[in-house]
Amino acid sequence: MQSKTKSEVRGPQSEVSSVLRSRACFRLRTSDLGLRTLLFLAILFVAPMARAGNTRKPTLEVLGNEVQCPCGCVAPLNQCPHFDCAQKAQIQGFIKQEIADGKDEATILHDLSVRFGMQVLSAPPAHGFNLAVWILPVIGLLAGLGLVVVIVRRWRRKPIILPASDGISLDPKVITALEEEMKSAGLR
Repeated sequence: MQSKTKSEVRGPQSEVSSVLRSRACFRLRTSDLGLRTLLFLAILFVAPMARAGNTRKPTLEVLGNEVQCPCGCVAPLNQCPHFDCAQKAQIQGFIKQEIADGKDEATILHDLSVRFGMQVLSAPPAHGFNLAVWILPVIGLLAGLGLVVVIVRRWRRKPIILPASDGISLDPKVITALEEEMKSAGLR
């Protein structure tokens, strides 16, 4: 006698079960949370790199918005409120000279930071220790979001209800002693 294996035995399939099976392949499980997080982080870090590949011709206006005036006004170079700011004129002259030499925007910003210090840049460069300025806020945001999810899940969890015992038997001596104590204290 020939025995059939499980894969050889097939029953009638309903249309509903095939639809449910086809929808199940598109549904994400909880185990895919790590995969989604990894994909999100990859997009988060690849997007700036793709944008960095675009080189544009530097102008005084564009570079003036990316550089702070070192006179102490804490404003971008183009928006320095001091009309006769010597440091503004010095940096603008340096930028014009660098543009005339044919340097690109990244090189000019690097040369500015070398000559006038890192504090002249409006945003720190995304390499070395300064990379932490770009990464830590994202990590903090994700950690805070994770903490909120954990707290909300705990709030939504149903409390455990213990079954009540059927007959609680108390000693009658204890009950009479309690009643007498309450009478003597004036509570009853």
